[in-house]
Amino acid sequence: MRIVYQAENIVDAHLVKNALEGAGIRAFVAGEYLTGGAGLLPAMDLVAVMVDDADIETAGPIVADIDAALRENRANPNAFDALPDPA
Repeated sequence: MRIVYQAENIVDAHLVKNALEGAGIRAFVAGEYLTGGAGLLPAMDLVAVMVDDADIETAGPIVADIDAALRENRANPNAFDALPDPA
């Protein structure tokens, strides 16, 4: 398995994971339980979404669309738009 998305938080990781699974790609959230050690562990790069090596290329555009929507929503939180449909 390889990392396709380094998440800022668990919610973002699961949004990406769910989008990938909705497109028929098996995905795994790695490190989600490490966030329980906040304050004891470095706060960066704890949570990642992983897919099988064979699914890397297929997952790329889906992850890019979700990431772009998450960044846009963070930049302008009062203008919430729905995340793109992965199908």
